[in-house]
Amino acid sequence: MKVEKDVTKTREMVYETKVREVMTGQVITVGPREPMSTLREILRRNRVSGLPVVEDERLVGIISLEDFIKWLADREEDCPIEEKMTRQLVTVHRDDPVVSAVDKFDKTGLGRLPVISREDGRLVGILTKGDVVEGLLRKLEVDYRAEELRRHRASYIFEDIEADGTTLAFQYQVRGHDFERAGESSTRLKRTLRRLGVHPNVARRVAIASYEAEMNQVVFTEGGTIRARVEPNRVFLEAEDDGPGIADVEQALQPGYSTAPDWVRELGFGAGMGLTNIQQCSDQFQIESEPGKGTRLAVSFFTNE
Repeated sequence: MKVEKDVTKTREMVYETKVREVMTGQVITVGPREPMSTLREILRRNRVSGLPVVEDERLVGIISLEDFIKWLADREEDCPIEEKMTRQLVTVHRDDPVVSAVDKFDKTGLGRLPVISREDGRLVGILTKGDVVEGLLRKLEVDYRAEELRRHRASYIFEDIEADGTTLAFQYQVRGHDFERAGESSTRLKRTLRRLGVHPNVARRVAIASYEAEMNQVVFTEGGTIRARVEPNRVFLEAEDDGPGIADVEQALQPGYSTAPDWVRELGFGAGMGLTNIQQCSDQFQIESEPGKGTRLAVSFFTNE
């Protein structure tokens, strides 16, 4: 039975696009001690359904249109916004990949997410589902025009090379716990594959698998290496690290299983789909891991699309 391995351009882009590229940077805010009565005009004039509550440039809460309507319906006396705002905040960082924001939208049912700076926690933007859709559509249009110029198979790069066998090799170093640069290696690899003429769907599958492998190294290890070999008929990807290893590989391959600590999950990573996504994207999948000694992942992608 043939397993469907097509990867849409949109799915690829939510991995490589950063929140800062699609968020709204100009944010309308209110202070915690402003009266609830002032919200009527602010919400109407700006046509928004919620506002970040900020004090000294720090996000302290969210006041929504629903909060305002409930206050009106209850016929309560005017009071400071801080008495009615939501203090349990779900946020994203501007350097997070959009895929982590999409995951938070899905799990929480929220319509907006404040964007904060990872360095100092300042509010730097707001992200809505509409921002994600509009931002991806803009990128899709730009990338489509560029992709039209290079719709060739991977084999063309080898046509002028005379040898019994030819392989192009690339290596990328991944730094552990560096979330600001997380995903850079997979993005660079994808650009390289595109320039070599690798079929777009193959390049997308390699990019997603590489991203998931890279994130595992960032989250769980002090760093690792990602290597790619491009041959006329396939792309071979290898990810290797000296991290803590996986005690039960079979269990780790179950969708949703994760050993990521809470602080990593709060950043939007460690959802437990990394190895599963890699296996689904690849044509051949192999993993070797030993507790205390590290993990080696080897996957292949056939380029005869």
